[in-house]
Amino acid sequence: MSGAELSMSDRVAAVDCGTNSIRLLIAEVLGDGRLADLHREMRIVRLGQGVDATGALAPEAIERTRVALADYAALMREAGVRRVRMVATSATRDAANREDFFAMARAELGTVVAGAEAEVITGDEEARLSFAGAVGELASESGPFVVVDLGGGSTELVVGDSDGVRAAFSADIGCVRITERCLPGNPPTAEQVTAAREFATERLDEAFAKVPVEGAHTWVGVAGTMTTIAAVALDLPEYDSERVHLTSLTLDQVREVCDRLIGMNHDERAALGPMHPGRVDVIGGGAVITEVLAYELSRRTDISALVVSEHDILDGIAMSIA
Repeated sequence: MSGAELSMSDRVAAVDCGTNSIRLLIAEVLGDGRLADLHREMRIVRLGQGVDATGALAPEAIERTRVALADYAALMREAGVRRVRMVATSATRDAANREDFFAMARAELGTVVAGAEAEVITGDEEARLSFAGAVGELASESGPFVVVDLGGGSTELVVGDSDGVRAAFSADIGCVRITERCLPGNPPTAEQVTAAREFATERLDEAFAKVPVEGAHTWVGVAGTMTTIAAVALDLPEYDSERVHLTSLTLDQVREVCDRLIGMNHDERAALGPMHPGRVDVIGGGAVITEVLAYELSRRTDISALVVSEHDILDGIAMSIA
């Protein structure tokens, strides 16, 4: 998917297929190499349904993903996309039957660009793409940055500055994985929440051991858990990406919202204006991970706030082919 230099009229597409959602960005490459958004879309397909327990992708999850990807391919064709890159992350890395997924993706993407297919990226590459997308609009003097991409099956922790990534690690924990393993209650019991916090702390300890965050000045959070926490903190009547983008929350605000979300039952979460229906049952797990991150960063750095960005790995993927 690399090749000749792109012209001003070139259009690229990025697809990020994670454990919980599949997302699309169609962008035009401008003359100076910057990207101008033409279309962004996200759908909850829960590709990682049961992977942690069974080790395989459920056929119905692959079908949900196929339906979304077929629609995305139609949008790409309509927009005149010339290059596409699709990355698949935690759920497919873990699945015994991942070739079923790749065959499906190959068939759908091939209707846009001949030979296009999905690729599984390493946790390190996932972290670096997330970092590139997340800090692109932030002033260099705000660094060094700690970027956290909290997904459905994994959480990427990255430290870097305007010169690029210094260290990165992909922890084997995400909002879907921790919910399926630790939080079956509605609402979860105190014992379940304690077990979830211990699980999150154990998995994140390994990340902090590999990624030295000391000296970082700005925490940037990306992906659905983080943006939902920001939207709830802002008390939005419905989700508004422009309001959420680059919102800054104090760590006390982060903890307060996380505690609220963890303690709610399904109906109470669903009633929140900005809550996406596909996140209702896993946002509590994401909140547990977020509050553990807030605690660890507060004791290891002088960071006192979380900046939430709508730009993340999807933007990094698009930048990598532009």
